Amino acid sequence: MRGKGQIAEGDAQKLRTAVRALVRRFSVSERADVACCGLTVAQAAALEALQREGSLRLSDLGRRLGVVPSTLTRNLSRLESAGLVVREPDARDARAARVTLTEAGRKASERAEKQEEAFARSVLALVPRDRREAVVEALGDLLAAVRQATEACCPGAFDHLMEDFPRDRVPPEGCCGE
Repeated sequence: MRGKGQIAEGDAQKLRTAVRALVRRFSVSERADVACCGLTVAQAAALEALQREGSLRLSDLGRRLGVVPSTLTRNLSRLESAGLVVREPDARDARAARVTLTEAGRKASERAEKQEEAFARSVLALVPRDRREAVVEALGDLLAAVRQATEACCPGAFDHLMEDFPRDRVPPEGCCGE
């Protein structure tokens, strides 16, 4: 019998394995969804960030996406060639540039988002109705715990990924090996 807050032998490995499988499955789905919209995952992520934030400096967009400048430049060049984004000089800093969605870019972003949401709905539909809310809430708890554990080494690094989850949400007591 384990005491309050103790982690059962093998539970961390089970969590890691389950999360890895979940991430891989959603990644496969995401690739298929955005490919249907004529985009790569990286391009869809850039469009999504711009859809949410509006015009961004290239450095801010790169940081938000977690990509190096050369990767960002390649992706933006493709998006620009497709007429989905435009790059413009930053009015406040002549050395910097900003990137903005075009109308076509907004539509492409919305199509990709609808595809991904449809997949999530189909997943939830397979979870027993009386457990759906608990499953979604448990994932929120897991994300809050990930955020808390991450803050020790990388403060604020994942804030942009967690915008839809309240910062004040606290994982259950005894979480994270405490």
